[in-house]
Amino acid sequence: MKAALSEIERISRKFGADPAYAIAGGGNSSWKDSETLYVKASGAFLATIDSGGFVALDRRLLDSMSDRSYSPDPEMRELQVKSDLLRSRIHPELNQRPSVEASVHHVIPWSFVLHLHPTSINGLLCSARAEEMTKELFGDSVLFLRYITPGYVLYKAVGDALARFFNEHGHYPKVLFLQNHGVFAGADTAAEIEQIYERLDNKVRSCIAESIAENSIAADPELSGILPAIRALLSIGSRKILRVRNSELLQWFGADPDRLASLAGPFTPDGIVYCNRRALVLRRTADAESTIATFIDLLDVYRTEDGQDPRIILIPGSGIVAVGDNAKEAETALEVYEDVLRIAWYSQYFGGHRHMDPPDADFIVKWEVEAYRKSLLQGGAKGRACNRIAIVTGGAQGFGRGIVEGLLKEGVCVILADINMDKANEAVDQLMNLSEGHRLTCLGVDVSDGPSVHSCMQQAVLSYGGVDLLVSNAGVLRAGGLDELEEGDFDLLTKVNYKGFYLCARHFSIPMVLQHRYNQDFISDIVQINSKSGLQGSNKNFAYAGTKFGAIGLVQSFALELVPFGIKVNAICPGNYFEGPLWSDPDQGLFVQYLRAGKVPGAVDIADVRRYYENRVPMGRGCTPSDVVVAILYLMEQEYETGQALPVTGGQIMIH
Repeated sequence: MKAALSEIERISRKFGADPAYAIAGGGNSSWKDSETLYVKASGAFLATIDSGGFVALDRRLLDSMSDRSYSPDPEMRELQVKSDLLRSRIHPELNQRPSVEASVHHVIPWSFVLHLHPTSINGLLCSARAEEMTKELFGDSVLFLRYITPGYVLYKAVGDALARFFNEHGHYPKVLFLQNHGVFAGADTAAEIEQIYERLDNKVRSCIAESIAENSIAADPELSGILPAIRALLSIGSRKILRVRNSELLQWFGADPDRLASLAGPFTPDGIVYCNRRALVLRRTADAESTIATFIDLLDVYRTEDGQDPRIILIPGSGIVAVGDNAKEAETALEVYEDVLRIAWYSQYFGGHRHMDPPDADFIVKWEVEAYRKSLLQGGAKGRACNRIAIVTGGAQGFGRGIVEGLLKEGVCVILADINMDKANEAVDQLMNLSEGHRLTCLGVDVSDGPSVHSCMQQAVLSYGGVDLLVSNAGVLRAGGLDELEEGDFDLLTKVNYKGFYLCARHFSIPMVLQHRYNQDFISDIVQINSKSGLQGSNKNFAYAGTKFGAIGLVQSFALELVPFGIKVNAICPGNYFEGPLWSDPDQGLFVQYLRAGKVPGAVDIADVRRYYENRVPMGRGCTPSDVVVAILYLMEQEYETGQALPVTGGQIMIH
């Protein structure tokens, strides 16, 4: 038994990790003997499943389900079936929920069963000539079933069809093709199932004359002028996250109205669960404002006809926009819809597309099982700022990196922006586990250059659909007295610390204003990471202190200007972060610079300089990134405060 379970785990992971066979954790697998069925638990993912991901079911109790009379009402029937499946668990104390297709796995007379949704084969199964072409390609070696409602109805239909097939052919089929659904493959060894799927895929692909155009294309940066409005309009009750991608395949569909019309209905249950019955198609107009007005009209129609908001918005020529309650859900919807496009592409080689019939689609929409499966994506991140979208400039190291890490822990979707892309990519690699793979990206930016900041803003909006928080953290420091600091260093500090904040506030306030315009509940924040040197003069550090004093003047002025648009502007003035590279870098750190500049009388080495500054802090230590993150969260949550400079100095600077 252990060897058999190890084998079903192996092939489950192999095919589950391949998006050509499984998307969004779809599909299920099992192994059974005469007494027990070990089937994938609902919520387990094929790509990562282990022995703990299978539920052991008593096959005698599963057998008894075939003779039971269930309610004629579909919703009541499926609740009764779910109850019986749960009752058949051998270890109910584990609180696992068996796959909805467990009873189908039970009735298929092979030890190993693997159910997948291969894209190429679904291109055939979602086509107008699916049954005819299946017969032509595979003869009697596979069993084709026209679309059947998943769950108990499918279980009964499969059992009856297998009996008929055996009576006619004297043996059971090893492959079941389910129209507009997927494939069940069964065999007595896992190795044979591998061979079956590879053979099926190769055979179907041999009918496709042209390679699919899957090359990615950059999404249109001009979408940044409409996505924040779309996000705001869809964020009723909670803020949504948008994910955007573009491809040659989307361009192919968007170039012809008939091709685009082929996407007007659902192809598979998975497509409905994650992407709704259909996408909303939005065509760009002459300007952003009129495009948004068109979207508002289309959204009203969509809500009336479909009874919900769209999860996929197709913008021909620009990109696919997926909408989610969190980043994971939006990313999953995007992946599933990209698979829908591939299925629609493949179907043209088998007589054109075939959508699911409306009653079948309605059943999936209402089915508790599919609602449960989708709810597993709702877990997402937890924290004080879930689903907020933040851009952190200078986020690759020092305070910036610590701020990125702290915000990720609080559920924020973070764009790490930095001029040093090597350091930025290194930070992303190290922090990706905190983002669940969906809530962190990095962009290059020179905050002192207007076009660079504008481009960064556009790409940030394309990353998650808008901006809720700008943390203007990028900065430089050059210490020295009047007779030491060179003019070039003075200009650099002014350009990065002062002008850089102005440019970031100017460009990143654009999507914030747009969000508030279309949803008054959207309150956004600009937080400038200043310094205690912005609150009092700094000996032999005048250039740095001057830029920080000046930035507080900008904070107060921007606060007055932007408050009508729901944007709060504040500064945080941290104390010394002794552990960061700004202070501790052995070549250019402040300890070294201050030692050279003679800022600390009598200091002969770096240890003397550090000790001097630590002794000046009443709390007895330097400031840390986590101290700053707490302050950022406070400013975000405090809706009645703007234009302030908040000290985070351990008592070294006190407001008076």
